[in-house]
Amino acid sequence: MSNDTPGRQEIGPLDVHDIMGLLPHRYPFLMIDRLEDIVLSESAVGTKNVTINEPFFQGHFPAQAVMPGVLIVEAMAQTAAALVMYTLGKEAHGKVVYFMSVDLARFRKPVVPGDTLKIHVSRIQNRRSVWKFKGEAKVEDTLVANANFSAMIMGY
Repeated sequence: MSNDTPGRQEIGPLDVHDIMGLLPHRYPFLMIDRLEDIVLSESAVGTKNVTINEPFFQGHFPAQAVMPGVLIVEAMAQTAAALVMYTLGKEAHGKVVYFMSVDLARFRKPVVPGDTLKIHVSRIQNRRSVWKFKGEAKVEDTLVANANFSAMIMGY
């Protein structure tokens, strides 16, 4: 599907099987279940369905389960990495995306079992193999976390 802006192409959605074809992550460390609202090279929205069955809840406040902030940032990074790998297509086959930096991370509200985390990422810039993104995580349109981060595609 396409949007109203000439030269931009919106694609999607991608399910978890498609995402596993783009990223090396697997359970229990695959942090996104779906990728949608994809605008190649620019932005995407990842979805994480948070359940009580997540292994990190056993040790992260088991009496009052809260998703660790670092895993919310990881979900942002995986959303961005899936967008980059999908954008690059066959060019990126066999390559891996590695975190380089995280800046301005803020955690505003807890994410708990039963929440659906919507991870909005948008490209700030990219130069060759280095991509910088802005990420926002929301639950029901409420901002729960945000960060800027960068990553490098190794071997690209």
